[in-house]
Amino acid sequence: MWILWLYLVNTFFMLILAIREVRRPAKALNWLTICLVLPVIGFGLYLITTNPKRIHRKRLTSPHNESDTLPDSFSRSASIIAHSLRHFTVHGLRTSRVQVLTNGIETYEKLMESVQNAQRTIDLEYYIYRDDQIGRRITDLLIERAVDGVRVRFVRDGWGSRKFPRHQINRMLEAGIECRTIFPLRFPWFMSTLTYRDHCKIVVIDGKEAFTGGINVGYEYTGLKPNVGFWRDTHLRIVGEVAVDLQAIFDAHWNIASPERIKTMTRWNTKVEDTRKPIQGSERISQNIASPGRANLPGWSAEWGAELDTMDDTGVAVPGTKALQEAYVQTLEGNPGIPTQVIREAYFICMTQATDTIDITNPYFVPDADIIMAIKTAVARGVRVRLLVPRHVVPKIVGPASRTFYGELLEAGGQIYLYNKGILHAKVMVIDGEIAEVGSANYDMRSYRLNYEVCEILYSADVARELTEQFERDLTDSVPLRMEELLERSRSERIIEQAARLLAPLL
Repeated sequence: MWILWLYLVNTFFMLILAIREVRRPAKALNWLTICLVLPVIGFGLYLITTNPKRIHRKRLTSPHNESDTLPDSFSRSASIIAHSLRHFTVHGLRTSRVQVLTNGIETYEKLMESVQNAQRTIDLEYYIYRDDQIGRRITDLLIERAVDGVRVRFVRDGWGSRKFPRHQINRMLEAGIECRTIFPLRFPWFMSTLTYRDHCKIVVIDGKEAFTGGINVGYEYTGLKPNVGFWRDTHLRIVGEVAVDLQAIFDAHWNIASPERIKTMTRWNTKVEDTRKPIQGSERISQNIASPGRANLPGWSAEWGAELDTMDDTGVAVPGTKALQEAYVQTLEGNPGIPTQVIREAYFICMTQATDTIDITNPYFVPDADIIMAIKTAVARGVRVRLLVPRHVVPKIVGPASRTFYGELLEAGGQIYLYNKGILHAKVMVIDGEIAEVGSANYDMRSYRLNYEVCEILYSADVARELTEQFERDLTDSVPLRMEELLERSRSERIIEQAARLLAPLL
């Protein structure tokens, strides 16, 4: 009898789940499978990890700029994309100067230089903020600037930055830095927001300059961490009106984050007293130039600078830092508190309007059926589609799930390249040689539906050319994927991949 009652109760719960998720059948299928494997318990997990009321917020939009259009010099595809995305943008179409940053060392140097030059405000928001060689330098610099009278606000994600130590938070608070955490892991309430994460990387300085893209704060992003190896990523430095859009996103996230308070426990106070002295004298950022286009940063390792001076991230000699390029920009925010999957719809619009080329670089390619169809129909229209993904994906479960999508893309005529040099973490799409997307979002359901994400749609032939040149350099460190390679997989590999594919909507 108890088995019968368990079956009836679990069936009732599954019906409730199916009704609630009727608009998202893939998600419903995954949770129904979990409920079958874990009767009743699965439904409980669904309830405590799917709680949109806690994060409900209206989308950031400003309809007064919806009439903004690109100049006639842009192609028809660019004009259609810009017009179609106007309802999803934060403040419509903006003009700004954009600098493409293609490695961690260059990004941190520019970031720290800008932080040092801040006059009024510094706002930082990161998914991962580590207390390592990079994180400590940036933290010390932020403390110094706060002591100098600059208002500094710091937001971190409760999961991605969960290892950031309490004594560093205390140092920042005592220096006057305002610190908050989005969805901190606090037992027993943490489960209600465990699946919702702040995946953004945003820095806004004086409301006039901003940084965003794929690079968090951590030593591994320099590509010099021994147990990680080479790291390929893309970030943007933006000067101009777009900084106001990113400021609006930061402010919205700031309002939902939980404030940090100074802890008075003796063991933390001891650490704070030992390390809270601000940077002084020779440790300050010097404005002298150590080499063409390079500032002396506090404690910045000489060999890092020498390495970046002579080669880019593919090992090819390159000139100094790239210049700022004029661009029209639309800023989009992915928000799990609203039903519209803004990032996913933006990707779909861009792909369906492309007329010549689509180049995609992304570390996690686990899309839904609509994105796959958009790519396949683009190829059918004669668009050259190239997808660059890492050969080795972390976490490992994503790799097998991704491979289940490759066969139908190759069969449709798309080109897939596997990056071999190291970690590929860049999130970039370039369309028709004048439209580009750079941001924090991956091609997966988590980025579309569960994370706070931010991306920039850029309309500029110069920016698109820089990103395409980097794409071509990355191809020299990649190998094309052939259909024969997929067909040679063993039966066990196929079973593992299909099992991982089943979990794709939850990855």
